[in-house]
Amino acid sequence: MESIRITALRHSAFYTPLLLTITGGFLEAEGLIPDYHPATIGTSVPEALRAGDFDLAQSAVATSFAGLEAGQPCDVVHFAQINERDGFFIAARKVMPDFHWSDLVGREVLVDHFFQPLAMLRYGLHRHGVDFDQIKVIDAGDVNAIDQAFRAGRGAFVHQQGPAPQQMSKDGVGFPVAAVGDAVGPVAFSSLCATRDWLKTDKARAFMRAYRKARTMALDAPATEIARIEAAMFPHVDPQVLAATVEAYQGLGCWSTNVAIGQDAYSNLLDVFLFSGAINHRHPMADCVVPPPDAV
Repeated sequence: MESIRITALRHSAFYTPLLLTITGGFLEAEGLIPDYHPATIGTSVPEALRAGDFDLAQSAVATSFAGLEAGQPCDVVHFAQINERDGFFIAARKVMPDFHWSDLVGREVLVDHFFQPLAMLRYGLHRHGVDFDQIKVIDAGDVNAIDQAFRAGRGAFVHQQGPAPQQMSKDGVGFPVAAVGDAVGPVAFSSLCATRDWLKTDKARAFMRAYRKARTMALDAPATEIARIEAAMFPHVDPQVLAATVEAYQGLGCWSTNVAIGQDAYSNLLDVFLFSGAINHRHPMADCVVPPPDAV
């Protein structure tokens, strides 16, 4: 058995197709032992891949845009999608079955300011006729600080990735009222990436075989079964909350049958980042995206 080292830009049930690959026995069936370590503050995922500290990573296609804007070629490329919808929710302090995005206007909203979630929220609001600047946006800090601030009574709404809003719902603190993924639509949100050299290896092809099987499970298996398999990844999350989160992402359509990053999803990503001003022109998909290693 050979080790395969995997890191992640963020750790969440949103990335269940990858987490099932790690916890569901699929890698072991290919002769690989998973060694998973999410990135810590100050860690550069691309640099860790270039240094050979990890074989592959959960990331986002949009992480390549800064380098492309500076005219730098991509030696770390994205070879498969994890999610093709945004995975953030808006939660309110009360149940709002008739929520409209305009309900955020003039209200205090705790917003995750990480580059991609922020760009997606801006674009999703725009698509629903709401100007981001019409909202009283609060930047409370990282994901833990955002959660703590809302629980302490700050803000009328909060913008979070699962399972945080599902846990709030169980605790009676906040209730998911909308999904940014619905507001934005299909988009190349999160991905798997690696160096071009690693993607030429037998290990890369073995990983891809395992990932395809895990992705099928993420689509087809009951959320409760998925939550049971990946529960060890979330020791502080209630199993019912984890299952509710997985079910929400299944229903949202984050995980499709196609593992390749599609041209339409990539084009929509460019729309989002052009709107936010983070990029100045439409970079060709081939600059940072390649087919899965078992497809060439």
